[in-house]
Amino acid sequence: METIILCGIQGAGKSTFCRDRYWDSHIRINYDMLRTRYREKLLVGACIEAKQPFVIDATNPTNDDRKRYLAPAKAARFKVVGIEFQIVTGLAIARNAARSGKGHVPEKAIYATAAKFQPLTFDEGFDEIWQAIVTVNGIEIKEKQREI
Repeated sequence: METIILCGIQGAGKSTFCRDRYWDSHIRINYDMLRTRYREKLLVGACIEAKQPFVIDATNPTNDDRKRYLAPAKAARFKVVGIEFQIVTGLAIARNAARSGKGHVPEKAIYATAAKFQPLTFDEGFDEIWQAIVTVNGIEIKEKQREI
């Protein structure tokens, strides 16, 4: 039983990463698709009840944003992995500019998310934290070690 919480500014590649890595193994939970916190909470609850692995595909910039998923998952004894997408804001804006339709977000939203972003910490309750370093050449994944 595993919960993956993706975190990072818009345009960092979270949804593509989710599709490439978790399509066949985890239920994808995305607020943009569900449109209400009520629906999102129902789906998280159903995954927990069914002991179904799930991935939260959202910006999740603050500790409080992540808490709504961490607390119930930890209470149900799910392993919780946080993946922090690290990208230069200018690159995220360039990637976003290539999007169309609902995938394209206003630049000011990217700057706002970047301004309030809080790095993931083990104190939040994560069992593992991974850093996805995003460059023009791709994504490099590194495990964050606990400080002793």
